[in-house]
Amino acid sequence: MSHNDIDIIQGCRKRKPDFQRLLVEKYATILMTVARRYARTFEEAEDVLQDAFVKIFERIDQFNSEKGTLQSWMRSIVIRTALRDYRRKFPSLGSLDLFVESEKPLPENIISKLTEEEILKVISKLPNGFRQVFNLYVIDGYSHREIGELLGISESTSRSQLTRAKKMLRKSLSHYQTHEICRTTALAMILELS
Repeated sequence: MSHNDIDIIQGCRKRKPDFQRLLVEKYATILMTVARRYARTFEEAEDVLQDAFVKIFERIDQFNSEKGTLQSWMRSIVIRTALRDYRRKFPSLGSLDLFVESEKPLPENIISKLTEEEILKVISKLPNGFRQVFNLYVIDGYSHREIGELLGISESTSRSQLTRAKKMLRKSLSHYQTHEICRTTALAMILELS
């Protein structure tokens, strides 16, 4: 029997394990993609996702469908869990990674030749602060003001890190110029870089 989100939420609010399992089965893949963008390794992403699901089950009573979808609410929890995990593991580093990069043009059609996995790999190689700002702004749609609040940085620092992240991504993506790889739908997120 197929259950919709309303049924799953009600079951989770009653702490029923079958409905908690359904929630995990339905959303784990989507939320793992979010966790992987913020974590440095696959194993860290798994830890983030596990911690996030614990928080989701603890806070399921706080979910309000009038404020957004279940998926967007859970994505927010995964993002905040990943950012807290990073700050806990690297308190002295903060989220500011300064790196000056010269701008090089992105070769024509290079993005369309990459797989989603390759793009995640390129993004994961950004310095931590750049990766966090890039993900929050470009992929997750946070404003620079919201990013500043989440990361404890100024709006101008957020803008600066985004600009530098895009420059670094252009350089990294240019290395894939000789690859002939099929197009994936996830590439649309990166097209804003050129």
